[in-house]
Amino acid sequence: MTTGTEHDFTLLRDALGPLRDREQVAARLLESSLKHSFDPETELDWAAPLEDGKWFWPPELVSLYDTPIWRRMSEEQRMDLARHEAASLASLGIWFEIILMQLLVRHIYDKSLTSDHVRYALTEIADECRHSMMFARMIQKGGAPAYPVPRIYHNLARVLKTVSTTPGSFAATLLGEEILDWMQRLTFPDERVQTLVRGVTRIHVVEEARHVRYAREELRRQMVTAPRWEQEFTRISCGEAARVFSTCFVNPRVYDNVGLDRRQAVAQVRASGHRREVMQSGARRLTDFLDDIGVLRGPGRRLWKSSGLLA
Repeated sequence: MTTGTEHDFTLLRDALGPLRDREQVAARLLESSLKHSFDPETELDWAAPLEDGKWFWPPELVSLYDTPIWRRMSEEQRMDLARHEAASLASLGIWFEIILMQLLVRHIYDKSLTSDHVRYALTEIADECRHSMMFARMIQKGGAPAYPVPRIYHNLARVLKTVSTTPGSFAATLLGEEILDWMQRLTFPDERVQTLVRGVTRIHVVEEARHVRYAREELRRQMVTAPRWEQEFTRISCGEAARVFSTCFVNPRVYDNVGLDRRQAVAQVRASGHRREVMQSGARRLTDFLDDIGVLRGPGRRLWKSSGLLA
């Protein structure tokens, strides 16, 4: 792992152009954090009752949308599925954010503790703590259960947190942030959706924009300066993370909990052209970026294709 003084990043470039000075980027992000940060505990009206006839997630983003099962479901059952899927996605978000917080702490462990780069990382960790608590409270408010990822992936994440190299950590960060961010950007302006859910997604979108910028800039630096073996390891580990992420995106127990046949529902989701387009559209900005900086190559690219996130 490199320290902040080992490279003059202003002298380096990649396919996207010259690399920006790490401290200048962090200083801008810190300034933005001062102006545009939120405390969900006070920003959102948690005591307000839920609104009748409103969704917890836009119907077009629900996994079974436009499948034969969806067409047979009542409107009430569709809205109930959306409520459970919102809880499943929030549970996945908490899992990812806890992983990302640990990876960020590892990243700054050997860095200058007085640098703006480290100061912003600590600011982002504080943001992620608030987001995780916000998602957990939203799950409770909606009345659906939490949906932890399967035990095998829960334990695989322990391995990731132990062996992940720095570029791999930031590639995983972007995977966990950008696809959900795309969906949330469609959610918070949607007046069909519960006001509380729109508020949660608005806060997350505003604050995650900074997190994405930080991770993108650092991943570019790391891919330019990392040794060849680390670049190759990043490509493979990122592809495997994409496969796990797409597998865990919606917990199949949601179908049981709304009275559907789980195997039939999972099969129709896998066969759904609409769902494939939603997932690939959500990932497209990220996959274009990863392709530009050389992450989507070799076996890693094949893993991304197998995940369904890359056409």
